[in-house]
Amino acid sequence: MYPSEGGFREALTMNDPGKTTHFGFRDVPEEEKAGLVHGVFSSVASKYDVMNDLMSAGVHRIWKDAMMDWLAPRPGQRLLDVAGGTGDVAFRFLKRAPGASAVVCDMTEGMLVAGRKRAEADSLSDHLDWVVGDAMALPFPSGAFDSYTISFGIRNVTRIADALSEAYRVLRPGGRLMVLEFSHIPNDLMQKAYDLYSFNVIPAMGQIVTGDRDSYQYLVESIRKFPDQEAFATLIRQAGFAQVKYRNLSMGIAALHSGWKI
Repeated sequence: MYPSEGGFREALTMNDPGKTTHFGFRDVPEEEKAGLVHGVFSSVASKYDVMNDLMSAGVHRIWKDAMMDWLAPRPGQRLLDVAGGTGDVAFRFLKRAPGASAVVCDMTEGMLVAGRKRAEADSLSDHLDWVVGDAMALPFPSGAFDSYTISFGIRNVTRIADALSEAYRVLRPGGRLMVLEFSHIPNDLMQKAYDLYSFNVIPAMGQIVTGDRDSYQYLVESIRKFPDQEAFATLIRQAGFAQVKYRNLSMGIAALHSGWKI
């Protein structure tokens, strides 16, 4: 059994008090961002899956299936799914790879609680662990996993480079990183249309479904602050990964990034 709280607490003490980062379109001290993000996901945890279906018209499920198609889980492998609170990716991985095991790691306990309540969690419980921890200071030994996934979570990390370095550390040689994240549409006109939808519809939808407009306003803003496909691929290479590639999904609304620890 892995420790649960230690990595998160350690990460909160590692921030440079003189540095700032973005929280959506706001600049905030680095040491405040983790707490702010924690507040966002604590607020929406119980309706997180419902909102994902509504915001994407269910397309996020197709994206996650595409992630599994490219990852190609094999029997006996061990997965770490970071920021995977409600278990979507871990469940898919285990169903495709008999005898495999997975750890879902998330900094928000409420998300993990919501994940445990899902029907899939009961049928896969013998192969699945739930751990509270921070992506920048994972509470796991080096070389412990065959695969590392993070879906729609890395843009919320205070220092993306630190999270990628931790991903590299916990993977075994020959292990694979795969990131699913919202990205940038290469067509300016289509990007403008998507922005109109995102900024006008999603926060209003969040207010109706969860009673929390501000959290979904942040989530929309955080997408616009995330690096584009090429810039993010460069960050993955700088963390030490090889054979770094990406694939656009839905014309670039989201992208899959892959890298190997060689």
